[in-house]
Amino acid sequence: MPAPASGPAPRTPVNPRSRVIVASLMGTTIEFYDFYIYATAAVLVFPKLFFPSSDPTTALLSSFAVFGAAMVARPIGAVFFGHLGDRLGRKKTLVVSLLTMGIATFLIGALPTYTQAGWVATALLVLLRIAQGFALGGEWSGAALVATENAPRGKRALYGTFPQLGAPLGFIIGNGMFLIIGALLPSAAGTDPTQPSEAFTSWGWRIPFLFSAVMVAIGLWVRSRLVESTVFARTRDAGKVHKLPLATVVQGHWRQLVLGTFIMLATYVLFYLMTTFSLSYGRAAKDADVPGLGYSYTTFVLMMIFGVLFFAVFTLVSGPLADKYGRRTTLVWITAAIVVFGLVWVPLIGLGTLGVVLWLVLGFTLMGMTFGPMGALLPELFPTSVRYTGSGISYNVSSILGAAVAPFIAVALWEAGDGSPWLVGVYLSAMAVLTLTALLLGKETKDVSLDEGEPGSAGPDPRAAGESPREAASGNIGTAVGAGNDHGQSAHWTGRS
Repeated sequence: MPAPASGPAPRTPVNPRSRVIVASLMGTTIEFYDFYIYATAAVLVFPKLFFPSSDPTTALLSSFAVFGAAMVARPIGAVFFGHLGDRLGRKKTLVVSLLTMGIATFLIGALPTYTQAGWVATALLVLLRIAQGFALGGEWSGAALVATENAPRGKRALYGTFPQLGAPLGFIIGNGMFLIIGALLPSAAGTDPTQPSEAFTSWGWRIPFLFSAVMVAIGLWVRSRLVESTVFARTRDAGKVHKLPLATVVQGHWRQLVLGTFIMLATYVLFYLMTTFSLSYGRAAKDADVPGLGYSYTTFVLMMIFGVLFFAVFTLVSGPLADKYGRRTTLVWITAAIVVFGLVWVPLIGLGTLGVVLWLVLGFTLMGMTFGPMGALLPELFPTSVRYTGSGISYNVSSILGAAVAPFIAVALWEAGDGSPWLVGVYLSAMAVLTLTALLLGKETKDVSLDEGEPGSAGPDPRAAGESPREAASGNIGTAVGAGNDHGQSAHWTGRS
């Protein structure tokens, strides 16, 4: 009987690089888009539509409190979606988290107002905002894992910047939407959205929330075409999937959880000061009880968008730097620069409009440089079997310490400084010192293996990002040193990569 013909082994399905980039970028773009449109609506219309009060300040604080509630929900979402991602896989979990987020955002745009439904309208807004935060808790870490676990060797930090790029893109799209709607639906006072027309208050504000459905549909289509990362598949096939990833990461990797949380702290504080606080400070009148810079909403947002362009560019620039010099080394220098930046706020702003623009450009440039490497660093702190859970918890607990409280602390310090933001800058510098300490206590993760399913591996199969074995051999010549272990952290490579 003739022997069956032998042929080449079937090739494992892979994710093309373009699909990896779009899939990781789309979700975080929607995430930050949702943040910006809610933050804008929380200032412009939500106090009046959902939190009626005789005291405008009380209504505004109530509106921001709902924003903070979403931040508290994010770590819970990180645990839930991390459990799914570490047990069932990255692809399915990312589809569920994006769908949950998209439905919640769309429904906010369809809510009745307090006048129409009373407290039920307010309760529904709170519920949907919590649902957003819950879904977002699983979004970032999943997107970062899609990028880094599918990255070619030597380019993990570069690929990790693509989900980070969603922050500046979301800012530009979200704020651009409100500027366009304000211009199309002007009030008697002009096109400034801070003095909205009746049409804007009635239905115009809903458009950005409803428009998110288009972005979510595109994101779902791209993510549905992903195949599971080779790194996770090997871990699953090796029987290293844990029944309770949360218990495993808390018991065996608590130090990485703490370090990851504080490594991310300065990034979150800087981000929310440069977006939320700076908008309040830039728009406040010079003769107000707590004086500000006195710019119109439209003027200052356009200045911010100019600064955010530097955010986008330097997010991408940070990837190759972190791949070449290491994540820890790059971030130590950038965090030290953030410490200095916080101390020179007043001298910069005192130079007039040119100084204010320089302040925004420097702040957003540092934001890109510190935010970009996080897409690789936080996942590299944890083994594959608990990477979704560990990186998600660190990222989202840091959001509470750095993001949920930063706007309130900043406003209190602004008032304490009699309108000068110097104390706010000192607050940023202090948080950066904490991050700097965490970085110095941590270790370099540049050469840590992400693949615990294949002992001795220094990274994922190059084919996982569409790279042929010949391309890998010509561009990544090295020698594996050490043996892989259950933590996937002992294999390193020497040579050119």
